[in-house]
Amino acid sequence: MEPYFFWEILTPGGATEPSGALADAINEAFGSLDALKEKVNAAGATRFGSGWAWLIVKDGKLEVTSTPNQDNPVMDVAEVKGSPILGIDVWEHAYYLKYQNKRPAYLAAIWSVINWDKVAEKFEAAK
Repeated sequence: MEPYFFWEILTPGGATEPSGALADAINEAFGSLDALKEKVNAAGATRFGSGWAWLIVKDGKLEVTSTPNQDNPVMDVAEVKGSPILGIDVWEHAYYLKYQNKRPAYLAAIWSVINWDKVAEKFEAAK
């Protein structure tokens, strides 16, 4: 996994919502983009301590998971393994200055800066 993965999917200027094959896969797996957001937000909000919430491709299908600390779904120690296409940092350093201890508020806000073009590229590569 690239060391700049997180920053790449936050690049401003990309698509503000998924389209094409990625949108179809999201709708198939979760029912809607809003349902996906709820599931990712729940994974991030309930991750005890520091870690990540992930949207991954596993066996050709989308899944949501989370990992503690610096772990990711590619590592052998991950409970759910797959190819990450979107990762949201839920370490306090990612949100504390603006949101203090309000991780759910950060998770709700981060969707406004997701570059869905990059997520779609990662989805195509992972299929």
